[in-house]
Amino acid sequence: MNFKIDTYNMDSGVPVITLDGEVDVYTAPQLKQQMVSLLESGTTHMVIDLTNVEYFDSTALGVLIGGLKRIRERDGNLSLICPSPRIRRVFEITGLDKIFDIYDNAEEARSGIAALR
Repeated sequence: MNFKIDTYNMDSGVPVITLDGEVDVYTAPQLKQQMVSLLESGTTHMVIDLTNVEYFDSTALGVLIGGLKRIRERDGNLSLICPSPRIRRVFEITGLDKIFDIYDNAEEARSGIAALR
C-alpha cells in the first residue's frame, strides 16, 4: 500500500492535510480520522493537499464530501489543492468542482482562504 498522510498549519493557522500515494477504500479511513480529529479540536477551515496523490477513488470522494458537510455545519470551509489534471478531472466529472474550492498550489489556497475569512 502506497500512502502517506501528514498535517501542518499554514501561517494563518489553517491546518493542511497532505496526502501522498493512493487514496482508496483501504487508506481513506485514515484521512477521515485525521479530518474528524481536526474538527473535534475546533477547526473551521481546512485544506486537503492532493498534489502527490496518484490514485483517488469514490471512497475518498465520499470522505471529502462528508468532511465538507461537517465543516460547513460549523460555518467553515474545506478547500483542496489539486494541480493534477487527472485527479482534478474526477471532481469535474462528478460536478464536485462546483462544490469544493480547488486551488493549483498552496499559495493560491492561502489567498483564497484569506478572502473567505
